[in-house]
Parts: sequence; structure tokens; C-alpha cells
Amino acid sequence: MRLLEIDDHRILEVEAPGPHLGTESDATDLIGEAYGQNADLIAVPVSRLHPDFLELRTGMAGAFLQKMQTYSYRFAVVGDISSAIAASTALRDFVHESNNVGQTLFVADRNELVGRL
Repeated sequence: MRLLEIDDHRILEVEAPGPHLGTESDATDLIGEAYGQNADLIAVPVSRLHPDFLELRTGMAGAFLQKMQTYSYRFAVVGDISSAIAASTALRDFVHESNNVGQTLFVADRNELVGRL
């Protein structure tokens, strides 16, 4: 993990190689790391997410993101999720609403993330 400082934002950027993330315990670990580095946003590449994360019916994303909200951390999924969105109207609507609210962001790459900040 590395810390990026962009304008007034401190972003904990999780590297692409590594085990899948998606459990509440994974969220807690990321929150602890972000807290230790005084980050206000955690960015995770989509390749690091558990395959069930984007399957909303599993509840994995809901539990994970609720943990982020509970501890007031913004969270960004970085990468192409267009095929998952095309396969699920519920996910498409969730991503759209999440990006409008801004607590959780789904972005294609770091440049889009920076632009959304």
C-alpha cells in the first residue's frame, strides 16, 4: 500500500497484487491502515476485490461498504467493471447512485479518481 497526497486528499492506494478483499475483516484491516497513515480515502483496484463483491445479492459489498461508512472513510473501486454493470441492472443502479453521493466511487482509473475529488 502507498499513500498519495493529491490536493487536500490523502489516498491509501492498495496495490494490484495480493489476496482478494471483500470481507468485513478486510475492510477493518484497510481502515486500520488508513487511520495509521491519516488517509481519508481508500482506493482498491477491482482486481483485488473478491469475485463475489460485485454480485450484490451476496451482500459482500454491502457489508464491506457499510464498515467504510461507519468509520467515515471514502472508498474507491478503481478499474473497468463495465462487463459486471452490463450483466446487472441492480449493480448499474448502485454504481450510479454511489458515484452521485460520492462516499463510494467507481472509477476507471486514477485520473478519473483525481478528477472526482
